[in-house]
Amino acid sequence: MPFTSLGLQAALADSAAAQGYSTPTAIQRAAIPLILQGSDILATAQTGSGKTAAYCLPLLQQWLCDHTTARRQLRGLILLPTRELAIQVGNTLRELAESLPRQPKVVVAYGGVSINPQMMALRGGADMVVATPGRLLDLLQQNALRLTTVSTLVLDEADRLLEQGFAAEVSQLLALLPPYRQNLLLSATFPPKLRSLAETLLRQPQRIDIPHSPDSTPAIRQRAIEVDTARRTMLLRHLLQNENPERVLVFVASRHTADHVCNKLQQAGVRAAALHSDCSQSQRGQALADFKTAHLQVLVATDVAARGIDIAHLPMVVNYDLPRSPADYTHRIGRTGRAGASGVAISFVCAYSAAHFRLIEKRQQQQVPRERVAGFEPQDPVANTPLQDGNGGIKGKRMSKKDKLRAAQAAQPGNQP
Repeated sequence: MPFTSLGLQAALADSAAAQGYSTPTAIQRAAIPLILQGSDILATAQTGSGKTAAYCLPLLQQWLCDHTTARRQLRGLILLPTRELAIQVGNTLRELAESLPRQPKVVVAYGGVSINPQMMALRGGADMVVATPGRLLDLLQQNALRLTTVSTLVLDEADRLLEQGFAAEVSQLLALLPPYRQNLLLSATFPPKLRSLAETLLRQPQRIDIPHSPDSTPAIRQRAIEVDTARRTMLLRHLLQNENPERVLVFVASRHTADHVCNKLQQAGVRAAALHSDCSQSQRGQALADFKTAHLQVLVATDVAARGIDIAHLPMVVNYDLPRSPADYTHRIGRTGRAGASGVAISFVCAYSAAHFRLIEKRQQQQVPRERVAGFEPQDPVANTPLQDGNGGIKGKRMSKKDKLRAAQAAQPGNQP
């Protein structure tokens, strides 16, 4: 099926082909005609399915059709949770517009860098803005732009945008937008918070849910290795030495752990770098660039790298620390096995995290066989007891310290009812 059959102009279809988009993916076939019709959409599709192009292509066509005045007016606003995603989407828009008869002015705005170049870029207006919520609010406070002419709002990785730290900023921005506009919500998962936002934000939305299928499911081989907590770094070095993957993305739970593991790998002669929110924008950009070109073998990252970052032909992902939710697990392992390639996702399972991994398996509706590596057999027993409350450490569901204290007091002799 050619892109022109979806309603795209020939110039855009040719531009998509020049960028390697030969035939539309399932999400693109479903979303592009609806967006061109002006419908609000709520789309969920697995990571790596082509969601970015599914909204970038119709946005560009809408701009081509609406571009009737010499003065630039902001028509398309795309909100994303991380600076890396903002840069990536901005590049996609520019690349898809390269062969068009005229070029839109796309401004990418994100925090962690000086605001002055972004304010300069907005002088004279912009056709499309790709931004993280906090920096966009900063630019609005500086009167660098207005949102009164926005005709299409895109919330990409919408579930992440609703997490703590983003929800309040998104609410402020929504209040500044014109009431009549097109709204596009896209995500790989559909949690209850996203459902609530959809009910209040979208107008008669078209629901798009691209199910996993044998043809569309990434070829990711999942492995779970039992190991003691203290020996995870040594096991990681062992895997690097014996399996020798070209590149490995290692996910950890904290910035401190990212730096610690990175330093240990560097001391062992491994080309490694850390990626987390304390890194400067130049450090983050350089680390990603070096990793994509295989100048680095290992990138040790917090979940800042889990959402939407497209690293072509990444062979292996390692969960050094398990993610806090099954949805984050899906996003993490989705960094490998993209665009028809195969990949391996390895999770280190320790005594304290065994129950949580079983919950992840339950939510994913699959079981991952446990492995033990010779010389790294766990000394701490990995519990196989069933889950007691079904939550297993999911963010927002774990017992608070007060609840634990109450439970301990209730269990003491003499306190039983």
